[in-house]
Amino acid sequence: MKRSAALSDLEARLGHRFDRPELLNRALTHSSMSGPAREDNQRLEFLGDRVLGLVMAEALLDRDPGAREGQLAPRFNTLVRKETCADVARDAGIGEALKLGRSERLSGGRRKIALLGDAMEAVIAAVYEDGGFEAARAMILRLWGGRIDAVEDDARDAKTALQEWAQARGMAPPDYVETARSGPDHQPRFTIEVRLADGRTARAEAPSKRQAEQAAARHLLARIEDAEG
Repeated sequence: MKRSAALSDLEARLGHRFDRPELLNRALTHSSMSGPAREDNQRLEFLGDRVLGLVMAEALLDRDPGAREGQLAPRFNTLVRKETCADVARDAGIGEALKLGRSERLSGGRRKIALLGDAMEAVIAAVYEDGGFEAARAMILRLWGGRIDAVEDDARDAKTALQEWAQARGMAPPDYVETARSGPDHQPRFTIEVRLADGRTARAEAPSKRQAEQAAARHLLARIEDAEG
């Protein structure tokens, strides 16, 4: 299969040059573009999810040999969840390279979390099939980068903690309101404001609504702790 310039650019961002570039092409093909002569990325996605899980489990054990299973599980879930995979895919420019049917293109498929996350997992599998486990492992650790080191903070569910704090004081659950959105479609930035019934608020900005909500909740919890401390 002949490489396009776009495919070569993506290989450079991934840090892996394919001996079989058709694998990367398939990993980027959504079911809306599949057909008898074009296989979609669903089978690769299934495999990539398992490869990612093994690499992350190994990485977490290596970084914290004394951690208990109860500590490792939320960190693992944070690193392999669809939102994280989608964020990594955006950073790598996978969204622009996706092969989508007309309806998905028109509905903003290149920025959908599910499509980006699935494609990231499929790309992992494509690298695994092309270069073996070590190639896939090296790419994952490079692309996930600082997320692995910062995962303990990210794994703390601030939204749940804030809701429990409010309920313990007879208050309604916090409200989360999107107050702004900026950036191009493939790299959006969301600003979320969390509001408590007593009037206290906090804002945060992040590449996904979920991240912004968690960050806003963390900011408000920190203010509450300062005020009560």
